[in-house]
Amino acid sequence: MELRQLRYFVAVAEEGGFGKAAERLGIVQSAVSQQIRRLEREWGVVLFERTTRRVGLSGAGERLLPEARAVLAAAEQASRVAADVTAGDDGILRLAAVHGPGDRIDRVLGELATGAPHLQVRLHRLPVVRRLAAVRAGELDAALVRAVPSAPGLELLPLWNDPLYVALPESHPLAAGRALRLEQLACLPLRLAPEGGNPPFHELVTGALHAAAGSRPVPGPPFTDLRATLAAIGTARAPSWTLFYEVRGVPSVPRVAVRPLTDLAVTTSLAVRPGPPGPVLRHLLRALHAVER
Repeated sequence: MELRQLRYFVAVAEEGGFGKAAERLGIVQSAVSQQIRRLEREWGVVLFERTTRRVGLSGAGERLLPEARAVLAAAEQASRVAADVTAGDDGILRLAAVHGPGDRIDRVLGELATGAPHLQVRLHRLPVVRRLAAVRAGELDAALVRAVPSAPGLELLPLWNDPLYVALPESHPLAAGRALRLEQLACLPLRLAPEGGNPPFHELVTGALHAAAGSRPVPGPPFTDLRATLAAIGTARAPSWTLFYEVRGVPSVPRVAVRPLTDLAVTTSLAVRPGPPGPVLRHLLRALHAVER
């Protein structure tokens, strides 16, 4: 069965004859008759009662006509959706996002909802290594990543820079400053998450400390999560420090001073496969640029 056969069937039924149907379709009558006979053989039914005076639907034809119309309507709808997908106005955007800071992601989603209201956005939360692998494999259309200087096989589009904050005991002399530099902190034990947890951020911090002070950081107690680490900094006998980027506001913890770091920031980039962006990615890029204007 072919869609054209269904179109011919519907046209003959609506026009009441093969000749008028052929005129409507812009083809010769013999082609219409031939395709209707093929459809009847394939289905094993007689669709039309044919006499010398008229052509009318058979009982089987009356039963099958609504189904044929439904199939043609579904095919037309599929074509419209395919056209919208090609234009990027419909379809699915598979995006790995990052937490905070602020409401950037919410604003990006708002821009997408305005610019492409029929576009479905599926957000994924994955570790950064898995995030990049998913983009390479085509499982994701794009991924937001922090502190990633390069990603083999992918293109990184820088989006924005976010400040870093230092947390240290409120009683430490360095807490008297309104802002801090890495070289001031080089001799103080650093609570830093293991490299395997977030390799790009670990490398960013250790590399920047080495450049600023000429040495690797002094290892401190392990970093667990931010809230627990800040509590430990405020209550431990031996001073230590950590640094972090804002996710849901800058936390306030008793006996802990939080100061901005002046000589290091973290860059958020969009990781995509190389080449011209497809329509869905173009919508995402427009939304990102609108948020950053």
